[in-house]
Amino acid sequence: MIAASTLALAVSGGVGAGLATIFFALLVAAWMCEGTRWQLSARLGLIVLLASLPLFFLDWKLRLFSESIARPELSGLFSLVHFILFLALLKIWQVKADRDWLFLYLISFFKILLAAGLSISPFFLLLLGLYILCASSTVVCFEIRKARRNSAPETRTQISLEPTRLRLLRHHLSSHGTGGGGEVRRLPLVAAVFVLLIFSLALPIFFIAPRFQGGALTRAEGGVTGLVGFSDEVTIGEIAKLERSNQLVMRVRVDDAQLARQRDLRWRGVALDQFDGRVWRRSDPRSEFQTPKEGGLFPFGTTTALDRLTTQSFFIEPVDTPVLFAAPRAVAIQAALPFVGRDREGGLVSREHSQERIAYRAYSDTTEPPVEQLRSDVSPYPRSMVRYLEVPENLDPRVAALTRQLIVSNRAGNRYDAARVVEEHLKREFQYSLDLKAGGGDPLADFLFRVRAGNCEYFSTSLAVMLRTADVATRVVNGFQTGEYNAAADAFTVRQADAHSWVEVYFPETDAWVTFDATPPDTRTNGDGAGGLSGHLQQYAEALELFWIQYVVSYDKQEQRLLANSLREQLGTYQLTAAQTFAEWRDGMIATWRQMWKGEGEGVNLAALLDGRRLLGLVVLLLLAGALGFWALRGPLKSWRTRTEQTAAQRKFETAISFYQRMTRVLANRGLLRAADQTPLEFALSTGIPEVLSVTNAYHRVRYGDEDLSPAEAARLEEWLRKLEEQEQ
Repeated sequence: MIAASTLALAVSGGVGAGLATIFFALLVAAWMCEGTRWQLSARLGLIVLLASLPLFFLDWKLRLFSESIARPELSGLFSLVHFILFLALLKIWQVKADRDWLFLYLISFFKILLAAGLSISPFFLLLLGLYILCASSTVVCFEIRKARRNSAPETRTQISLEPTRLRLLRHHLSSHGTGGGGEVRRLPLVAAVFVLLIFSLALPIFFIAPRFQGGALTRAEGGVTGLVGFSDEVTIGEIAKLERSNQLVMRVRVDDAQLARQRDLRWRGVALDQFDGRVWRRSDPRSEFQTPKEGGLFPFGTTTALDRLTTQSFFIEPVDTPVLFAAPRAVAIQAALPFVGRDREGGLVSREHSQERIAYRAYSDTTEPPVEQLRSDVSPYPRSMVRYLEVPENLDPRVAALTRQLIVSNRAGNRYDAARVVEEHLKREFQYSLDLKAGGGDPLADFLFRVRAGNCEYFSTSLAVMLRTADVATRVVNGFQTGEYNAAADAFTVRQADAHSWVEVYFPETDAWVTFDATPPDTRTNGDGAGGLSGHLQQYAEALELFWIQYVVSYDKQEQRLLANSLREQLGTYQLTAAQTFAEWRDGMIATWRQMWKGEGEGVNLAALLDGRRLLGLVVLLLLAGALGFWALRGPLKSWRTRTEQTAAQRKFETAISFYQRMTRVLANRGLLRAADQTPLEFALSTGIPEVLSVTNAYHRVRYGDEDLSPAEAARLEEWLRKLEEQEQ
């Protein structure tokens, strides 16, 4: 039990590998030294404990000083873990009474609680099951040991006074094994049953119990650091650092995953509107913050119809950016967050979460105006949109010339067609590469006219700046592509390699920002994942981890409400399906019944009678009805059988008592009384009457041997009793 809890603590990151190895070595040594002179006395253990307290205080202070930049509460947590491990070892090495064992059990339980707070991996569930199995076996063994020890003096007294019981006890031990071996052998099975019962009872309580704000202490290992491209200023080419890594950033579940893949949804992060030739930045980095409304909802906009909304569930890994990602035009966020801010470019931010995962739901109106409506948009831009038309002062004039040439040669007479022409030119004539060779004083011109290869930022910057030279309002958006679809989890796995940059073009008549992406399409990674056995196993592992995160780590009142609604909808679907199936079967049976009888006096329609499917349905129905009837009557039948057996046994017992009492009355009338310390056999022998001995033997057989007298034996018994009664007269 102690080992299982320590293993859980080690796997969750609360104990280092070296310290865990030392602990297990000392644990094995204590096991081997149990009951020997090498154990510590209770007094010596107390002295060692008191002497070690200053060392743990010093450990806490040193960790607090050395980890001042990180979360300070974790410094105290690890010092507490060290103290608990030391306390457990100290108790294990002591000579232990029952209270010491109970103290060790409590220590192990506290270690499991610490591991649960530190762990966010589904592997913890396996370790928890192992701990419960060990704990169940331990508690049962403890109670057996205590019960035997408490009953030992009484057993010895009874054996010394009653030799007969000694023989019976030896017979019992020889039949069932000595030392309780059978009980010990059954312990794993009993413990396994306990584990199943505990989980079966605990899971419904976990999902049904009310949720409160706040959660247990969690610490995430391997958070995503250096997540560049999601701040107020981004240098062109920075996102390439992310695209070279395959580290997990988030998982996204969309209500209609097929629709998300068809639309090629992107997870929008930050939008930038100013470009100086090398750096993109937000001209106004301020955000408008709001606190959550009822149900943890943060509304930011409206939509004309609910069916236009795309619902996304995000499970973000620990990242060093406060940005909240969502599909374009997020109208609301639902999350257990203290606040959410929205800037002028539609970017969302919240609190830092570099040490923990966060989960939230985003509602986005992802629909865009029809193409014909966008083509007909020739309205002038308002003065507030001037910043989306600005270009760097030292921009190479060849950029504007190339843009005019493309628009004129392709006869693009409106903003939409101009954007599509430039987008297609960049896709077709340039190559995607993470080997960034464009540079110099004007990296954009170097990319367009010399290198002609770069990452997504060069494509988005080129598209945005070229369109601005044609008086088309644009801004650059940094975020992530859809990601790799995991069919087992019904979710998209988004990694750093999916980091992406694209362009949004403004159309004033519809007040809409429309997405344009000039990056060549062969660089996108929203496939179905690797195939083969290893690929499928990886998908199932990710599905398990996502389930653990959604329904255990991040499970809150909102998830509880969604789960209840989902179960209610599923139940309603099953009820409707069952009702429709029953109605179809009933109508079919009625039709079959009508076809079976062609009319009065015309006989049976055998073809309809032998209709295989309906006849089979009738047989199955009759079998089910018979099974249900038997199941319903098995309780009363069992009770009737039990009562019958009890009545027969009672009748047999009363018969044995009645003929023996009849004999003792006859003997009492003759002055032969049975003494209180005499057994029936001793009394029969003392009378010296053969008939009394015969009746007593029959009484023993019926009363204690659970035997029935044959009719011949019953007749002889009646004859012996009459003979005794005649002798009395």
